[in-house]
Amino acid sequence: MYQMVMKHLLESQQFDQKLLFHLFSQAELFRRNPALKPLNGKTMATLFYEPSTRTRLSFESAMLRLGGQVISTENAKEFSSAVKGESIEDTARIVSAYADCIVIRHYEDGAAKKAASVSKVPIINAGDGKGQHPTQALLDIYTIFKEIGRIENIKIAMAGDLSSGRTVHSLSYLLGKFNSIEIIFVSPRNLKMKDEIKDYLSRHNVKFREEEDLNKVISEVDIV
Repeated sequence: MYQMVMKHLLESQQFDQKLLFHLFSQAELFRRNPALKPLNGKTMATLFYEPSTRTRLSFESAMLRLGGQVISTENAKEFSSAVKGESIEDTARIVSAYADCIVIRHYEDGAAKKAASVSKVPIINAGDGKGQHPTQALLDIYTIFKEIGRIENIKIAMAGDLSSGRTVHSLSYLLGKFNSIEIIFVSPRNLKMKDEIKDYLSRHNVKFREEEDLNKVISEVDIV
């Protein structure tokens, strides 16, 4: 049986191929067996300091479907002790006494790592500033695998605001774990992918190039 050792889920670099495929198999298990309730008796807290209806409800729905419970604040920036000056570390320290895990969405880069430094329970990063959104990237790469049956030997276009788009940052890091990947980054010049991520891809032998017109490349890619 595969033993996953990861206290907090903060960034895509934490994953390797073995762990990703283990998560895919677990996802399929729960899809086929909705009666399974492995999180019965567990409580998840969602702390969202910026609005994101889809992400928050997807976490809460998943927790409920797997038998757990949810405690939540939809807009922690306005409806939490943050308005009185409480730091993310102070909030995480207290909330970790109330829940078995905490899902955090924050407007500042690195907020999830700050929370993880003091939390007694696992922290899951649901998007922080212009940094990463690793759980959305997990969903993206799982969808690619489920829809086309492979992750290696694919050509993918990522289009939009690549400079501040945390989901494409996280997905790029995940794709760097696989072979025969080619990425076309499509964006205006002022919204190009960060150099640190392009450097990471180069070190992991991932081919990429940059374009400005999606119509120019859409016919040559497997995924957009």
